[in-house]
Amino acid sequence: MPAAALTLTLPDLRRYAVARSLFKPTSLPQAIQRLGFVQADPIRAPARAQDLTLRHRVKDYRAGDLERRYTRLAVEEDCLVNYGFLPREHLKLMHPRSAKRAWDAKTRAQAEAIQAFVQAQGPCHPREIQQHFNLGSTRNAWGGSSNATTHLLDGMHYRGLLRVQQREQGQRIYSAVAHTPDPRTPHEKAQALLDLVLAKYAPLPSRSLGHLCSLLGYGAPHLRGELRQVLAQVRKTWPQAQVEGQTWFWPEGENPGSKRWKLDEAVRLLAPFDPVVWDRLRFEQFWGWAYRFEAYTPAPKRKLGYYALPLLWRGEVIGWGNVSSAEGRLQAQLGYVAGRAPREPGFSAALDEELAAMARFLGVDTP
Repeated sequence: MPAAALTLTLPDLRRYAVARSLFKPTSLPQAIQRLGFVQADPIRAPARAQDLTLRHRVKDYRAGDLERRYTRLAVEEDCLVNYGFLPREHLKLMHPRSAKRAWDAKTRAQAEAIQAFVQAQGPCHPREIQQHFNLGSTRNAWGGSSNATTHLLDGMHYRGLLRVQQREQGQRIYSAVAHTPDPRTPHEKAQALLDLVLAKYAPLPSRSLGHLCSLLGYGAPHLRGELRQVLAQVRKTWPQAQVEGQTWFWPEGENPGSKRWKLDEAVRLLAPFDPVVWDRLRFEQFWGWAYRFEAYTPAPKRKLGYYALPLLWRGEVIGWGNVSSAEGRLQAQLGYVAGRAPREPGFSAALDEELAAMARFLGVDTP
């Protein structure tokens, strides 16, 4: 159906957003391929964000499965709109990557020496590189002091001189890499990157689309000009509709008003960076309240909790949960926008099922 022929409501868009993202659980490789990108975060409360995102989309997923299986997957730790995991095929859209800040001659020489060392030695723990190249300390982005070797390794990974081979107890193990050149023009690469983020986060209000285009400057800083040009074009050509004063966009070939987008009765505790809730502007438009990630907010000022997980039921985010484990048993503190839990039939049983699923995912007992 042509976009111009669609008459959509905000509930249509909300149902479409939830149903298309929370697809039927599949295999880990297929889920990552379908998502296109999985945002990472090191905080475990109760698990890392990438695991909390994947558990709803991968059959029988357990916390840490992505890290355990990483070396057998065609997946890379890298940058897109932020840091995370993405199918290896997408890297060629962004590499060779040119950082905003150029290295001086001394730093380039150090990077070349480390790259030669890793090529000769094979996969290396940062500790091994530190022992061989003690570069001292450097000032970090927050004005403090950090290990200069670690800082340089981060920069080399960002520029595509090294890749993350695997992790050991959370530490990156680096190996040498040679990224495959992509024959597409910069304009075509920019188009592909915008298609990628639209497919992940759709439907998108116009303002959020512009914000994501800006964030793509992190993964592809050398394509900033092309991204802006392509954005101006796709705003005219992508499927779109005016809904409650906003222009909304979605991928070609999809109809947000179709009956194929069905909601289920499951209760879900979502990661703070899950694609369903990632866009805070869209969140407020869909659900009428402001969700905030408060891990870095001083405790006295928190309203929802350190790592509050949005609580989804029947296409509505009705509250939040702070989940942990103590003495091998799941602990869950829930809050509700309405001030109390829904009294409709089915909610209590669905919540119990979600908490049991969370316990299995974490490898602990139910409450």
